[in-house]
Amino acid sequence: MTDGLSTLYQDLLVGSYDCVDRIVLNAYFRMGHDPGGFRVWWRALTGSDETLENAYLMRMAGRFSRRVRGYAKAHDIPVIDCSVGQRKHDLAEEYLAKTRITEGLFLVLVGRAQAPVWDVSAQHHIERKKPMPYVNHYSFHILDRDWGHLTIKISGHPPFPAQVILNGHEYVACQARKAGIVFTKEGNCFTTISDAAGLAKIADTLSEHRTIGRLSQVCERWIYTCVCFALDFDEQKRSGFRYQYSNYQIEYSRNLIFEVGGHMDQVFQALIDRSRAPLDLKTIKTILGYRRRPKYRQRARRSTEWQVAVERPTYDLTIFKLHCGKLTLKIYTKGERVLRIEAVAHNTQELNCGRSLEKFPEVVFRLKAILERFADALSCIDQCFIADDLLEHLPLASQVGKTLVGGIDLNKARMRYVVEALIALSPANGFTASDVAARVRLLSKQSPLQYGPRHAAYDLKKLRGKQIVDRIRHTRRYETLPSGLRALTALLVLRNKAIKPLLAAAQPLRPTRGAHNPHPIDAHYQTINLAMQGVFHELGLAV
Repeated sequence: MTDGLSTLYQDLLVGSYDCVDRIVLNAYFRMGHDPGGFRVWWRALTGSDETLENAYLMRMAGRFSRRVRGYAKAHDIPVIDCSVGQRKHDLAEEYLAKTRITEGLFLVLVGRAQAPVWDVSAQHHIERKKPMPYVNHYSFHILDRDWGHLTIKISGHPPFPAQVILNGHEYVACQARKAGIVFTKEGNCFTTISDAAGLAKIADTLSEHRTIGRLSQVCERWIYTCVCFALDFDEQKRSGFRYQYSNYQIEYSRNLIFEVGGHMDQVFQALIDRSRAPLDLKTIKTILGYRRRPKYRQRARRSTEWQVAVERPTYDLTIFKLHCGKLTLKIYTKGERVLRIEAVAHNTQELNCGRSLEKFPEVVFRLKAILERFADALSCIDQCFIADDLLEHLPLASQVGKTLVGGIDLNKARMRYVVEALIALSPANGFTASDVAARVRLLSKQSPLQYGPRHAAYDLKKLRGKQIVDRIRHTRRYETLPSGLRALTALLVLRNKAIKPLLAAAQPLRPTRGAHNPHPIDAHYQTINLAMQGVFHELGLAV
């Protein structure tokens, strides 16, 4: 493990492994998503444009439904029409537990969702229906010999766009069984492993370039069998119907297996207590007291702003989430001894590295880098320290390239806001001067004229001179260095939690009663305050 958090607690671990989790691939027939291309494909399928009309397209959708239900009835495969908000994955897991099928289709779920649908008007003019209508989607739940449980979700209307949903842990479990590795799996997590190094080696293969071929093979193995309910194999061949694949959603996780479950709980709870305030995220949500997972969840658009949520239901699951647009970073407990750090790309377009299937290794690499930066940021906050000579050199001028820039004075409010902004932005995939300026304005209640990107760029240059911030090559984005982040966090903690309360205590003010719900870390800060007051009293500096 290369991140600071794993290194920090390596003595408490009995094993660890990295794994690609949920993989969602978009499958699309490129020609069918363009009006001209769809017309050409229709001619190849039917021989002319005369049948290109809405009624015929609707008949194709009806034929899809009849064929699916007829095949399922003949082979005793359940077909379930799902209502809005129903947890389809939980339903599939229920049927998976009792199915006798070892390979192949074992369940079909039908639900409604938006999908592109062509509207054919007079003279066979083709255009998309707007807004996109809700149509039936058929989720084929399949058991594969290499990938375990996978799902292929296909729209019932031409050009039959689809999604292939796989899970990396299922793949690793299948390969581990073939390799003779004994393990215990709770849900989507390995809790006990006979050969942790061997399993980690198998999991690492999902990050290799060869995974592109494996993903393509499993898609080709099943998707045309599923779409044959709409187009039989002869129609697929005659019309040249072939799917192409792109990355849509990918999750990457790092799993730390603790030797003692109590140690994991102590580490995680302390991490939450120390990280929520320094990260200074705009919205904090704490959800407590669920006896079970809610059956229905309201759909809501994901906010593009930073957000942190701490969830702790009573069934022993604690989740610490950071949302930023279409990226999510999470730390949560799995079972009694596993702590998982996870990076989720809800849409791989957010990573700016391409979405075609050939870019899969690059997407995984970038998610891994984001996860490690997040873990490093948390470790810096968790174990912050200041170098011996840092306090002396901070106020001094430094040189960046050929430019001489001023020092850093944390006694000035502007610089403190900048430091707090950097700590908050440190888990991100880099940040710009505009991001820093927006965060500083949020903290200081200033206008864009008072503090804008130009001011932030100058402050960032001063921090670059102190080796606290570095610029990402060939971009206009910045990243915090681990040593600099530790120092900044330590300075803020000392100022806000020790020096500032001591100065306030020296004033003839009425003492505060303290927090109503103090955290364990607050008791340590109070101890520091009392001890420092004793030192100041002995030196004659305190009243």
